[in-house]
Amino acid sequence: MKPLKTGLLFLIIVFTQGLSSNAQKPNGQKLLIGSYTNGVVADGIYYYQFNSNGSTDFISKTAAADPSFLAPSLTKPYLYAVNELGNGNGAVSAYRFDKVSGSFQLLNTVLSGGDHPCHISIDAQNRFAFVSNYSGGNFSVMRIETDGKLSNAIQTIQHTGSSVNKSRQDKPHVHSAFISPDEKYVLVQDLGTDLISVYSLNLSNTRPVSEKPISIFQCNPGDGPRHISFHPTKPIVYAVQELTGSVTVLNFTKGILKKMQEVNMFAQGVAKKSGAADIHVSPDGKFLYASNRADFNDLAIFKIAKNGWLQWVGSEPTLGLAPRNFAIDPTGQFLLAANQNSNEVVVFKRNLQTGKLIDTGKRIAVSKPVCLKFID
Repeated sequence: MKPLKTGLLFLIIVFTQGLSSNAQKPNGQKLLIGSYTNGVVADGIYYYQFNSNGSTDFISKTAAADPSFLAPSLTKPYLYAVNELGNGNGAVSAYRFDKVSGSFQLLNTVLSGGDHPCHISIDAQNRFAFVSNYSGGNFSVMRIETDGKLSNAIQTIQHTGSSVNKSRQDKPHVHSAFISPDEKYVLVQDLGTDLISVYSLNLSNTRPVSEKPISIFQCNPGDGPRHISFHPTKPIVYAVQELTGSVTVLNFTKGILKKMQEVNMFAQGVAKKSGAADIHVSPDGKFLYASNRADFNDLAIFKIAKNGWLQWVGSEPTLGLAPRNFAIDPTGQFLLAANQNSNEVVVFKRNLQTGKLIDTGKRIAVSKPVCLKFID
């Protein structure tokens, strides 16, 4: 692994963090926001108290270079972020993160193994990080050391191939790698090849991911799979297709994906460009939401039937531009949409019976927010 260039070290390591004097309230959730800095804004990660009425209180922030996706540890005081840089300089950073004080301490930064890392996931016990490199067309595995630092990549699995959309699918574009709830598999979405590859995962091994996928699901030509969401109680995976603006419903049993249904995120016959981005099942498993950018700037809302099939309820504008990412708070009461190109997060109240969204009027002003993560 080549050493990081001096310029990247300056961007990432010689950063300081600011802490707010706001004391955390005893109730409510905590919220982390990752953003694009584009070499202009220093601060890239923001930390807030999210209150039970949907309001927020700023706690702290830290400088980072394009931290476009975050992975807070569930069991340790650590936070991991991709640094979405190109030209072979894509990186991943590890932080010691104090949830109470909001302090960030950069532990180390390593190369991501490819260009434009856009997604990161970690296992529940904080043993490995799985990083997707969009332009590199691969994903890498880093070991997480006992002190929270990241090793250099111990595995980098390269995808090959292309698909029918020549402007977007001329080569592989790995967009995400999600760990299954039982942590036996890693599901890798490749927008460039229209494939969802399932790799076997053994977290006890020094090289935890199988070198080849144990199964592959072929999406429709030109779909562009981007992100997935697991149903909390059913063996079902929902995949959002960026290029066609559709959602694919998949049965997931023993590492095999089988198509159940495919539904549009908008009314039939609408002549608009799609840029579907993120997808999440509500905590109660009753509704599914998917964001769409480009000409839509909205959230598609689906009701989930007992068998896992979807019924489109409608769409709600995100009241901003380019909702790249969104998050539902752990109580299920609120949905927050990160509008990248209008520089704010919009807070919606969820109707738990209908799934519909109501604007609370509350906003979080952040430069180019692109990742939202609630933490306990």
